Amino acid sequence: MITGKRFAAGFCALFAALSMGLSPTSAFADDEPDRTEGPVPKVELLLDASGSMRARDIDGKSRMAAAKQAFNEVLDATPEDVELGIRTLGANYRGDDRKTGCKDTEQLYPVGPLDRRDAKTAVATLAPTGWTPIGPALLKAADDLKGGEGSRRIVLISDGEDTCQPLDPCEVARDIAARGIHLTIDTLGLVPNTKMRAQLSCIAEATGGTYTSIRHTEELTDRVGQLVDRAADPVVTPVAVEGAASCAAAPQLKPGLYTDRTGFGEHRWYRVDVEPGQELRASVSVAADRAVNNDYGVLMRAVTRHGREIVRGSEAGDGRTDAISTGLRYPKPEQDDDDAGTEAVCLQVSHSYAPAAGTPAAAKGKPGLPVELAVDVVGAPDDASDVAAFGLGRGWWLLGALVLTGFVGGLLWGWVARWRVTVWRTS
Repeated sequence: MITGKRFAAGFCALFAALSMGLSPTSAFADDEPDRTEGPVPKVELLLDASGSMRARDIDGKSRMAAAKQAFNEVLDATPEDVELGIRTLGANYRGDDRKTGCKDTEQLYPVGPLDRRDAKTAVATLAPTGWTPIGPALLKAADDLKGGEGSRRIVLISDGEDTCQPLDPCEVARDIAARGIHLTIDTLGLVPNTKMRAQLSCIAEATGGTYTSIRHTEELTDRVGQLVDRAADPVVTPVAVEGAASCAAAPQLKPGLYTDRTGFGEHRWYRVDVEPGQELRASVSVAADRAVNNDYGVLMRAVTRHGREIVRGSEAGDGRTDAISTGLRYPKPEQDDDDAGTEAVCLQVSHSYAPAAGTPAAAKGKPGLPVELAVDVVGAPDDASDVAAFGLGRGWWLLGALVLTGFVGGLLWGWVARWRVTVWRTS
């Protein structure tokens, strides 16, 4: 007769075997990406070293001291596969000449393989000095990150708004985004006020970055470290494309991820070739990187070359989000006639964003609002492989495996419980 302990041991062994056999780690270990291969990510830390950084209001020490401490800790933890540089603004000129002060930006440590000791030595030399030329510094930082195909990220740390108008740093950020170099600007505001928060948020939003308010040294260290680590994560880099004003002139897109810019009241057209028996899947996101009216929407239409609408997708918003997305699917059926071949499907992207009252004229023109377009062409739905091609195959497999494991485990556990009750009653 089998004992309770031996049965329990056997049950645990069976459950462990099932779990190991169905584990996504063992099944897909060979598919894990190697982060040491491929394009090298680049990050430049852009630090405000203006005179206001002398203020002692972050954990009882100066803002500059908090920034130095955070930089040293981040430098120690920077991933080996990240090329990192440091640029300053307002670190050298102490005078009152605005023209000279607005040129005060220099690269403290060049973007490249990190020598932690040299970088820390460079940081130690910093002292709060002059003006706050954020716009000029962003332009220089974008130049520092040129070259290569990896992700690019600027992390701007400042305690005040730009003092070099009329060069608006928000417009500078939009121009950088419009270059199509896939550069993200994240901003951190030290002990922020309303004006500074608005300006730094605008800079970040223009490139798809983030803004964070900082009041403690630990917050600064953690956030800068997170952003540097994020640059090292493998990502799909969108390809810059320029949509046309008509279907006839639309650029042809292959499956992939694309970025574009669209102005207020503008329609953008793109073309995708679809074979019989294939399915076109497309989605679009349009973001507001400047002040807009609260009610807006986005529309994507798939039409034939002759203008007949095939399918559409639309979505609306009410000011609670600064980006809105929609998508569509078009399965092209198989045809019996020999002449049936590739169909050119045109995608039209439109939006109803409108500039908010009081928006400066410059912000109503170029560059337009950022657009991200995802395109995929897969086998028809009756082809089981199309699910995997669209990125869902593994998810459904894992879900089925978990359901099966739970079902088997539940049956065995119920049988064990009934067996123990029977033994208890007969003993």
